[in-house]
Amino acid sequence: MTRSVKLGLVQMKDAGTKAAMIENASKWIRDAAGRGAQVICLQELFNGPYPCQSEDHRNFDLAEPIPGESTEAMSKLAAELGVVIVVPLFERRAAGLYHNTVVVMDADGSLAGVYRKMHIPDDPLFYEKFYFAPGDLGFRPIQTKFAKLGVGICWDQWYPEAARLFALSGAEILLYPTAIGWIDEEKDEFGAGQLDAWQTTMRAHSIANGLWLGAPNRVGVEGQLEFWGSSIIVSPRGEVVCEGSQEEGVFIADCCLDEIDLVRTHWPFLRDRRIDAYGGLLHRYNDEPIPFPKP
Repeated sequence: MTRSVKLGLVQMKDAGTKAAMIENASKWIRDAAGRGAQVICLQELFNGPYPCQSEDHRNFDLAEPIPGESTEAMSKLAAELGVVIVVPLFERRAAGLYHNTVVVMDADGSLAGVYRKMHIPDDPLFYEKFYFAPGDLGFRPIQTKFAKLGVGICWDQWYPEAARLFALSGAEILLYPTAIGWIDEEKDEFGAGQLDAWQTTMRAHSIANGLWLGAPNRVGVEGQLEFWGSSIIVSPRGEVVCEGSQEEGVFIADCCLDEIDLVRTHWPFLRDRRIDAYGGLLHRYNDEPIPFPKP
């Protein structure tokens, strides 16, 4: 019997309030479920604006605990529709301790697992180190009713080590909820190349690990950022089987999980890994010792 999962990606604009974002997400999730989607992934920090364009303590008010308003709403919706919902949010773990987090609600509304963003950027208009502590749960796939999911978040998607570790632990679909876009003064010169680099990296993870991959991205203009949408679903061969626009919407594709074994037997990258020779990956940089004259 063929194992196939219908994956749906939701990309949205900021609607102004948490309540409005939850309502909007629920609308798109119902749309996706009505079209047969079984695993539905929302964008990074789905229930509010992207807060990291400035270092502003007031933005910590956007965070919520787990369980909280957003996870409870998505839990009820998952159970009602019988779908898995991947819920990225701004987590208030404890006083003064915050994470960029994904909560995966299983198809019965139960908590299937949690992932906390491991790689935290600090770039112009992406000042995430001000807000988020690095994740402490590692790269552990999350088993759901329909598939085993390796879930990273945005900046995590640029690291082949993370994708590999998810794959080696049995993930069948890699998911990278994302908030990536153009800075006004860079778009004309670098915009096309930045979008191409993002999609190329996603395709490379799929090829190198023989996995399905989905990356939903925000859309709309927030402050100085124009989020470019273009959410994609990629096959284990690196084919873009579904690509979103730069407007709000749901993008759906069938993911045949049996293809994972087929692709890996033809492209046996995991078989030929030299695990005895990769110790240098544990170093920050493999430079030579600095010579100092003897006294």
